[in-house]
Amino acid sequence: MSKVENFLSVEEEQEIVLAIRQAELNTSGEIRVHIEKSTLLSHYNRAQEVFNSLKMFNTQAANAVLIYVAVEDHKFVIYGDKGINDVVSANFWDTTKNIMQEQFKRGDFKQGIIEGVLKAGEELKVHFPWKIDDEDELSNEISKG
Repeated sequence: MSKVENFLSVEEEQEIVLAIRQAELNTSGEIRVHIEKSTLLSHYNRAQEVFNSLKMFNTQAANAVLIYVAVEDHKFVIYGDKGINDVVSANFWDTTKNIMQEQFKRGDFKQGIIEGVLKAGEELKVHFPWKIDDEDELSNEISKG
């Protein structure tokens, strides 16, 4: 088994999926989590590549966000779509990043991802509030590379 398969238990993954669903109740934004062992690319470029391969750019308001985690590299990226980046400040994701980093430093990766997902939902709510006709446009399942 690779580190990715051992990174989170099935139960922990389901807790993250529930956090994604909870976060998306407040925003029209879409949140996904991708976990993989490592990358030879810069982590930002790899997050962008995963974002595109998951077709996350295909949301009506271009307001999807990917939380990308490279387990063996001890790196993560929060990658937002154009619709988000057009309306937020350059340091928009810093609070989310800091919350995640604090938990990761303690070795609590599940909690770090959950808190990051929930904070991302709060942040997105400001610019992309949930509306009565919103649809869940992307899968909430964790993808793995």
